[in-house]
Amino acid sequence: MKSITTALALTIAAQVSITAAEAQEAWDLANEYPPNSVHAQTADIFIEALERLSDGNIDVTAHHGAALGYKSVDQFDAVGDGAIQIASSFVGGWSGIDPVFLVSSLPFLAPSVEDTRALYEATKPYYNEVLDGANQVFLLATPWPPSGLWGNKPLDSIEAIAGERIRTYDANGTVTLREAGASPIQLSWADTVPQLSTNGIDGVLTSADGGSAAQLWEHQSHFTEVNYASPLQIIHLNRDVFENLSAEDQQAVRDAAAEAEEFGWGLLENRVQENYAQMQENGMTIVTDVSEDYLTSLEKAAQPSIESWKSAFPQSEELLSTYESQR
Repeated sequence: MKSITTALALTIAAQVSITAAEAQEAWDLANEYPPNSVHAQTADIFIEALERLSDGNIDVTAHHGAALGYKSVDQFDAVGDGAIQIASSFVGGWSGIDPVFLVSSLPFLAPSVEDTRALYEATKPYYNEVLDGANQVFLLATPWPPSGLWGNKPLDSIEAIAGERIRTYDANGTVTLREAGASPIQLSWADTVPQLSTNGIDGVLTSADGGSAAQLWEHQSHFTEVNYASPLQIIHLNRDVFENLSAEDQQAVRDAAAEAEEFGWGLLENRVQENYAQMQENGMTIVTDVSEDYLTSLEKAAQPSIESWKSAFPQSEELLSTYESQR
């Protein structure tokens, strides 16, 4: 009798274990950027928070450095179609999907961290709307540190950038640098280092953080600070996956996203100086004393891209008015 009771107890325990295993959600998170970048770290914080807040019901595996083969431009459809459950994507790659995704990279529009946050808050409802229409849930967005110019010389004047083949990350940068006299080439991040390795480009428009994470000092000697823009990275989830969760786990997702978002924004405070120190340790020269005339020239070169965006986005004046009121 005792053996029967023991066997029954073991059977029940096994069934409970199987049920629990079946109930656990297993997601893959795609991210094009390296594991030590700010946005990989933010994604990792989200994953850790979600595991804790869901009591282990949701297990997310991060695939940084484009390990799944997806670039940010691919991840919009991949998440919407359910090919992957969740992704951290650079929004500049989505400019062909909707012009709202160019807002955060409008050149020199949001010069400070506070301005960048105000611009994000003004734009968030539009992100929600576009993603919702594509079977996705907008979870959070965090900024890259300000973009500057990586190169093998100081790119600190209009004369210095003339004819330089500089990688840009979206249409705004391509138009701006072309207007300034450079020869820009728009590339995804995954294609940037290979192009540097084969001398396909001379320089890179990106943040000190993005370049440091990819150890661009192996290919470039100078970083010129111009505080061009602080574009956003978005974490987005397939809506069917989200809606299949219990109410408690849905709230866990929302709470984990809020926790990770605050972490990501908090990184900006000291990140640039940390990046600069690391870059200098690896032989980089940091150029911070560019002339006002140069910055004015870059801002003038940016105006056609801003006007083009306004023409393409019918709600541009409404959005910008909201932003100005929140600054």
